[in-house]
Formats: sequence, C-alpha cells, structure tokens
Amino acid sequence: MTVFRFIPVMLTAAVAFCVVAAAQQPQPASTLPPAEARERNLAAYTELLRSDLRSQKVAVITQMMQFSDAEDKAFWPIYRAYELELSRINDDRLALIEKYALVFDKLTPAAASDIATRSLDLETRRTVLKQNYFNKLNSALSPITAVKALQIENQIQLLVDLQIAAALPVLK
Repeated sequence: MTVFRFIPVMLTAAVAFCVVAAAQQPQPASTLPPAEARERNLAAYTELLRSDLRSQKVAVITQMMQFSDAEDKAFWPIYRAYELELSRINDDRLALIEKYALVFDKLTPAAASDIATRSLDLETRRTVLKQNYFNKLNSALSPITAVKALQIENQIQLLVDLQIAAALPVLK
C-alpha cells in the first residue's frame, strides 16, 4: 500500500514537467514549406534537449526526494556531474537528429544503418552513465535513496524522449 501513495505525487510531477516542457516546444507549422518546417522542428528539438530543463528537474527531484540536509549535500554534486555528462550525450543526440532531418526524405540504406547504429550507441552510453550515477549515489547515500533518484530520473527522461519521438517523422 505504501508504494501506491507515491503514484499521485509522481504523476503530478510528471504531468507538470511534461506540460512545462511541451509549452517550451513550438508547435510545428504544417502549412510551412518542408524545409522551413524541418528547421522549425530542429529548433524545437534543440530547445528540448538544451533548454534549461535542469531547473525544472531540480524542482521535481527536490519535491520527490525530500532530502535531509546531509543527503542534499551528498546528492547534488553527484547529480550535477551526471547532468554534465548527460548534456554531452544529448549534444551527440541532437547532432544525430539533425542528420536524420537532413537525410529523412532521401534516406539511403547506408545512412539508415548509420543512424540506427548511432542511436543505439547513444542509448547504451546513457544507460552506462545511469549505471555509474546509480553506483555513486548508492555509495554516498542509501541504496533505497539511490534507487528512488534513478526512478525519478528515468521517468523524466521518458517524458523528454516521448516528446522528441512524437515529433520526429516516421519513415514511410
């Protein structure tokens, strides 16, 4: 029963995060010429990946984790280092999205294979980063606190990933 008391709080935080992030993302203009619409979508992806979602994440994490003073001091330096490394992965992800946008309408088998391979590599890098982040938190805090932080981070990432995936055109 105790697990279920967190669900409304997590849903509220997740919805609030998603609404704020969605509000930051300009709506694609379907009446624009394809090249201009593509540029606008790229700008939206860039904003989503590079915008200051960190402050919103900090607010959600702070609300959900309810750290003691000691936990707060141990957690945030580890999380800031994680965010720095994640931003590098997101920069590479953005470059891949830009490549996809450039070749989407004239995709060759070689380009498709390269994009898929690089995308899977990015997922692997992010998973390895989360494993390292979890291990550091597990050492600095309790295992339960580390798992909870990882769970919240995963939920936030899923929301951002869903927004990006929903905006990317699917191959025909």
